[in-house]
Amino acid sequence: MKKPSVKMCLFMIVMILAVSRFTPNITSADSSEKIQKIERYVEKQKEISKIPGISLVIVEKGKTVYQKGFGYADVKAKTPVTSNTLFEIGSTTKAFTGLAILQLEKEGLLKRTDDVRKYIPWLELKYNGEPQTITINQLLYHTSGIASRTIAHIPESNADNALEMNVKQLLNQPLNRKPGSTHEYATLNYDVLGLVIEMVTKQPYDMYIKQQILEPIGMNNSFVGLHQVQSTEMASGYKIGFMKEQAYTPPIYRGNVPAGYIISNTHDIAKWLNLQLGSVPSPAFDKQIIQEAQIPDLSVEPFDKGTYYASGWAVMKKNEKQYIFHAGQNPTFTSYFIMQPDEQLGVAILSNLNTSFTTAIGQSVMDLWEGNDVANTHSDGYQKLDRIVTILCIAVGCFGVLFILLSLRIVSKLVREQRIRTKLNVKRILLLSIHTLIAAAILTLALMFPKIFFQGLPWAFIKVWAPTTVSVFLYGVIAVTIIYYLFGLLLVFTKKTKLK
Repeated sequence: MKKPSVKMCLFMIVMILAVSRFTPNITSADSSEKIQKIERYVEKQKEISKIPGISLVIVEKGKTVYQKGFGYADVKAKTPVTSNTLFEIGSTTKAFTGLAILQLEKEGLLKRTDDVRKYIPWLELKYNGEPQTITINQLLYHTSGIASRTIAHIPESNADNALEMNVKQLLNQPLNRKPGSTHEYATLNYDVLGLVIEMVTKQPYDMYIKQQILEPIGMNNSFVGLHQVQSTEMASGYKIGFMKEQAYTPPIYRGNVPAGYIISNTHDIAKWLNLQLGSVPSPAFDKQIIQEAQIPDLSVEPFDKGTYYASGWAVMKKNEKQYIFHAGQNPTFTSYFIMQPDEQLGVAILSNLNTSFTTAIGQSVMDLWEGNDVANTHSDGYQKLDRIVTILCIAVGCFGVLFILLSLRIVSKLVREQRIRTKLNVKRILLLSIHTLIAAAILTLALMFPKIFFQGLPWAFIKVWAPTTVSVFLYGVIAVTIIYYLFGLLLVFTKKTKLK
């Protein structure tokens, strides 16, 4: 067999180098086209959703392949969103709490099969009047029996003992099903886990997570709770109202930090995604623990089509691929993280508006990066409600103006002595009674508004979470009813003067 000549070898080397130089250009061109599609899509959805600011990051095989900020962290100051802009990440916080629980189990400080009362002895929760055994696993998987509605009773507090106060209010709320029987997402499951962490470590939850979870990952610009934030990079939060973003500062719920109040940016979240994907292993975390946190609970029915819950993550199969994801929603911030482990691909999106568009955008960005087409068909429940209530507010406002003008007209006639005071007779007493009943009925309906339209949720909860127009509408109805009643009193207690 004839050996290849030196010239032939050199030629082959040159060709290999040429191909290796050309291949990245193909990949780069492909990525560039994807990025252009993603940017056009995000800009369009940002406009439709009225989200003031979005921070987006894509990681692949351990590298940040795309990161960009869209819009404003502060609309009034025109502060642009960057990779350093801080957002509340909402319920995507739960995966950090879940990882901490598994880490403590590895250290031998707890077992996930333990009854939670081993660590919080006074937490005796009942179903049908009978005390129940609730395991750490059931809290992780949202199968504890704690109802989702318990979120409405989280106390407003910035006290150091706010977490314990929050968990204690569960003692007054019965479980709504047998522990371990079915899945029902309840944010307070993870607040209970946060208190378990405090009991086991003898440290405040926020300090433990900061020192033992965030810092070892390198998430040095992230914080555990608003009380920890020491940065000028914090975005302003917004709610929808009158079909545009409205600045709003909700109460502080420090007792809900383990379930929803880590503060972070996409620069740090990229590190979190890479850790979860195994792309950039950390000496502080056993790879097996990371994988265990992503194992779903198959002992109950899926909570969505082919989707089961793990330890702070949802896991689903789609087109023969596995996706691990979670959404986060606070009164004025939302987030969405999604990962495709086989490709070591992850997407995270943070926004400063309470809207389901954040989740839809995050899912679509993953689809676009994978080369799939997406539809612009998403709609947001808060946005729909806001449109309806905005129209109602305008109608109420018109009635208010009408009754004010009519009242002023009567007062003007009284001043000009075209109307005078009169005594009540049977007819006027009847009219006054009817008028009073109408006003009382409207005020009663207004007071029952939460029970009728929001399934009995407390008004304090609705005021924080619903579009700003809902509060304006309710207070507007009350104000206009009072004006209407005063107008009626003017009619009943005065009469036209007789022409001479």
